[in-house]
Amino acid sequence: MSEDEKTPAREVITDYAQAHFRYFRTADGTVYAQRNGHPVARPIRSQGTTGSHRQELMVGLFKDGIGVFNGTALKEALDLIEALALTEDVQPTHIRVAAGFDGATWLDLGRADGQSVRIHPTGWDIRTPDPREVCWRRTQLTGELPLPVRDTNGKGIDALLRLTNFANAEAECLTLAWLVGCLEPSVPVPAPFLTGPQGAGKSTAGRMLVRIVEGMSGDLRRAPKDEENLITAVAAGWITALDNLSHLTPDMSDAMCCIVTGAENVKRALFTDGDVVRSRYRRPLLLTGIDVGVIRPDLAERLLPLRLERPKVRRTEAELWAEYEEALPVILGSLLDLTVKVRAAQADIPADLRMADFAHLCAQLDAATGLRSLDAYRASLDDLTDDVIEGDLLAQTVLKHAAGLTPGEQTRMTSTEWLHALTGLYTGEDCRPLPKGWPTTGKVLSDRLKRLQPTLAARDVLVDWGRTKAARYIEMTRQPARALYEQPQAF
Repeated sequence: MSEDEKTPAREVITDYAQAHFRYFRTADGTVYAQRNGHPVARPIRSQGTTGSHRQELMVGLFKDGIGVFNGTALKEALDLIEALALTEDVQPTHIRVAAGFDGATWLDLGRADGQSVRIHPTGWDIRTPDPREVCWRRTQLTGELPLPVRDTNGKGIDALLRLTNFANAEAECLTLAWLVGCLEPSVPVPAPFLTGPQGAGKSTAGRMLVRIVEGMSGDLRRAPKDEENLITAVAAGWITALDNLSHLTPDMSDAMCCIVTGAENVKRALFTDGDVVRSRYRRPLLLTGIDVGVIRPDLAERLLPLRLERPKVRRTEAELWAEYEEALPVILGSLLDLTVKVRAAQADIPADLRMADFAHLCAQLDAATGLRSLDAYRASLDDLTDDVIEGDLLAQTVLKHAAGLTPGEQTRMTSTEWLHALTGLYTGEDCRPLPKGWPTTGKVLSDRLKRLQPTLAARDVLVDWGRTKAARYIEMTRQPARALYEQPQAF
């Protein structure tokens, strides 16, 4: 055969690729390759150490006896494949957890054979998902999970609680609610903040919780120094666990709020002037530390404080983790059993809590098990409200002013008048100096009150804004005290 009659190498590669792989694009325009019948997809431009599509294409061509091709032929073939894939239907890719058909969700076990767990209100089973239902995307943070054990009768939950050092039953039931929420991609869950004295096993307990979903390679990490690095770490995995926090800057606090409830990050694409890269994210977040100082009100509504206590009997790391690794298949099986029961349970949606999806999940957990997780969640939010007030002198001064009002009484003034009144109330007769960060103008005061509005409302002080023909005003109303809810009981 003459040289002119030979099929060009790029056509050979393209024909082989289209016969053995399915190509599609995501909403942001990234093109992925998925081996026929396999649920794991790889971006065709990836050069990552987890294995790129270029590498698996070269290996396939070699093992099937087609040949070894140079870089130019591979590049030309992939350029053509990418262009053709941009005309295909859009399909999302998922890390670790995904929504499927018929109300089911999937959990990626991180296995090479693609086997995953399908979770449905009628039960769970292990199977390989249809590539058109679920496309998994894996990174270096995607660890392998063991095959879960069936019919555990709750033994795994008992083993997990025995290995951790939670201080009370309320923390234990909130932990279970959070773990169930981590298996539901459509439910934003508050970030557990594991706290307690030195030696309480906060980091160990955090690792154990993370590894139920992320595998034994999952671990805690130090908080990044800036928001961009935090978002990069969040986008590469499912659960992000930050260890030993001692301080949260306002920017980091705002970033954590976005991670919990979802946001989008847009940045300039590399090697371009006009194109951008969009990344949407909403991930479970876990924090550990003794104390993070002053908590901003918006983050407080997204936290789940879980207190641990020092163990009475110490064990070696090797002994502890050997027992955990042996129990992990049973723990995962028990969590899946519990998740099925929770999703099948019927419960009303609490309308008075900001994270209503998680509150509804707590109500379902209570209906399925008889626990008191919803009451425990309310109590934890009440404790966080106290923490916010204790760390904010302006909130304390507003509550001091409201304490002098009769229930139902309203006070209406301009922001400048409020600033003068609250400043005088704080300084008092001894004219003590104002603290750092005290509002200096009526506009700054108004902005601070908007941030504190939910916290003050939780203490029966309503703040509202309005306008008359003369000027804008801020109105404060002291509500009648509400009856305390019944405290959660141990289970």
